[in-house]
Formats: sequence, structure tokens, C-alpha cells
Amino acid sequence: MTEYQRKKTRQIHIGPVAIGGGAPISVQSMTNTKTADTEATLAQIRALAQAGCDIVRLAVPDMAAARNLGSILAASPVPLVADIHFDYKLALEAIAQGIHALRLNPGNIGGPEKVAAVAAAAKKAHIPIRIGVNAGSLDKRLLKKYGGVTAEALVASALEHVRLLEQEGFYDMKISLKAHDVPLTLAAYRLMSETVDYPLHLGITEAGTVRTGVIKSAVGIGALLAEGIGDTLRISLTGDPVPEVRVGREILKSLGLRSYGPTLVACPTCGRTSIDLPAIAAEVEKKLAGVAEPIEVAVMGCVVNGPGEARGADVGIAGGKGEGLVFRKGEILRKVPECELVPELFKEIDRIIEERKNQ
Repeated sequence: MTEYQRKKTRQIHIGPVAIGGGAPISVQSMTNTKTADTEATLAQIRALAQAGCDIVRLAVPDMAAARNLGSILAASPVPLVADIHFDYKLALEAIAQGIHALRLNPGNIGGPEKVAAVAAAAKKAHIPIRIGVNAGSLDKRLLKKYGGVTAEALVASALEHVRLLEQEGFYDMKISLKAHDVPLTLAAYRLMSETVDYPLHLGITEAGTVRTGVIKSAVGIGALLAEGIGDTLRISLTGDPVPEVRVGREILKSLGLRSYGPTLVACPTCGRTSIDLPAIAAEVEKKLAGVAEPIEVAVMGCVVNGPGEARGADVGIAGGKGEGLVFRKGEILRKVPECELVPELFKEIDRIIEERKNQ
């Protein structure tokens, strides 16, 4: 599907979703509801799944949350990961409840015996563990050794956790090395990809709101994916997690790493534009949200260059003064009034989808 050569990694499974080993790159997100609240959590999981999320992570801060995982798992449309910190008993309870995977740091759950207990339980249940290292929680010993938060310190921290599990004969894991600093994150993942063959979970942590976080995530995660690094990803944005999924899918789609849903091509407008292109493009984008077929749609502001510039699109429209053209693969089909551009465009989209079904 793409010219990018992905780094070879071993493969793990979170429920039915394969990660690494050449499997399609999956998109993850995390609920921000109270996990002890079954209905609220399931509502958010379903919304994430509807947006195309492959895997959802849940915070498990206490035993009430851990013991409620079973009821959530029974109704979840996607595999779930339990996010565990400090208390190994929460990990053991999550496993007992049937969780599909764990996210934890083996170094902060109480010592070698407790790590061994979690590793043994996860191994018996055939579920993987994600080792998650964040720049903001590095051990003081490593900060002193490496002179601060560096790529080398992040990798060293992750490797210490990896070795703890490997010593217990546990190898079913993936690794994340997150920071809000994009260059630091890039350097850490590049170094880790050269050091181990475990699957890598990509992310820019604490990326911010949708306005700024999307940019940081696209730059950082996109750069790594273009270098063939990464097997699964999560976009971290403040607020509603559903946009995280849409952004993650768009990053993968823009690099040709996943093929799903429509792609909208729209020109930025210029002095030749004589129709309300921003409003038309927004209307087309909204209507395309209900289309599942991978189809490229162009909305262009100029009848002079539009069909030619968007020749690669499956279908498109190009505006003139109060009117516009409908075209397919650069070939002009007809001229219609401006008010009919969007309806006529979607007539062609429906035709294309029907043609594909009959092929």
C-alpha cells in the first residue's frame, strides 16, 4: 500500500487486533469517564468504536474500577486495555476480569515478586503488556546519569522495565516512549527502534487541545511513520477522545498506511474563486462523514484549473461564477448552477459506490 519500509517487529495481539509483525497500524484512544461507571464508560467506548477506534484503554485507579471491568468487557465492541499504576493487585484483578491487555511500568508496582506475579498471570491469560515510559516520570537516578530528560534516558528506562519482564520469561509486550517535546520523542523512538524488535506504540503525550495537539501529533507521529517506525498509535488531546481517533486515522490515511473512508481534496481559494467555496467544502465534508467507501473527492474553486489539478480524484466539483463543473478523474461531466453542485456531486459519489459493488 505504501513505499515506506516498516521496521520489522515481533507480533502481539490485543484481542483480535494484531500489532507489529507487518499488521496494519492500529488506532487507539482512552476513555475519560470513571471506569466504575459502566454506562458512561460503555457510551464513550461505543462512540470511539463508531469513529473507527481499534483499541480502547481504561484508567484503573482503584479496585472498584478493576472489579467493574468484567461488566464493561461483556458489552464492549472493541478490545480493552487496563491502565495500571503502582498497585499490582489492580493488574491481577484486571486479568481476572478478562482484560485484553495491560499498560503498566513494571518498575513502579512494588518490586520483583509483584512483577513476577503480574507476568505469570498475564502469561497464563495470553495477554500482552505495554510498557509505558513518559518523560515526566523518569527516575531521578536516570535523570542524573543522562543529564536530564534525554532520548537515551527514556530508552534506558524502558529497557529496565523490559528486562524485568524478560527475567520472568515474559516477552509478549510493546513499548511506548512519550514526551510532549516532539524532537525528543522522535529521537527516543528512533533509538528504541534500533535497539529492540518489540512493537512500538506511538504518541506525543500531553499534546494539548485540538488546535495545537493535532499539529504536534501529526508532525511527530507522521515523521516516525514515514520512517517506518511504529505499529500502533494514540493521539493525545485534551477533552473528548473521539477526535483523537479521527486524527489518527487521517494521519495513517494521508501516508497511505491505511485505506478507509473518503479523502477530501479542497483548494485553499484565491482571487479567482467566485463561489462560496468554504461553505461548500464544509457541507461536503459533513456529508462525507456518512460515507464508508474509500473515495477521493475534490472541491475546487476554479473551473480553469480545478479538473486538471484534481485529476487524480475519483470525483469532484469546480466552481465558476454562480455555477460549476462536475467531473470524474478530470473528465468534465456537466455544468450545473452553484446551488446544485453538492447534490450533483453526491449523485456521482453514489454512482461510483454502486459501480464498485457491481464489479
